[in-house]
Amino acid sequence: MDVQHRLKRFIVENFYVSEADALSGDTHLITSGIVDSTGMLEIIGFIEREFGIQVDDGETTPENLSSIDRIAAFVDKKSVGRAAARAS
Repeated sequence: MDVQHRLKRFIVENFYVSEADALSGDTHLITSGIVDSTGMLEIIGFIEREFGIQVDDGETTPENLSSIDRIAAFVDKKSVGRAAARAS
C-alpha cells in the first residue's frame, strides 16, 4: 500500500470524514474541517511511527502537511534523505 493510501486510511479511521470517497489527495485537511490542530499532531505522530521519519518543528508547515498529497510528498522526501544518510 502506498503512502497516500495509508494516510487516507488513517485519516478516515481516526477523524470524521462524512464521505471517504470525496476525500481526495488535494483536500485541505484543516480548512475543510476534517482535522484541527490537535488532529494534525496525531497525523504527525502517525507518519513518524508509520514511516520511521522525524518531523522537525520547522517542517510543520502547510507546504508539507496541508493535504494527503503534500504529506505523502514530504514523507517521500524525508525517506529519501534518511536512506541517503544511511548509505553514506
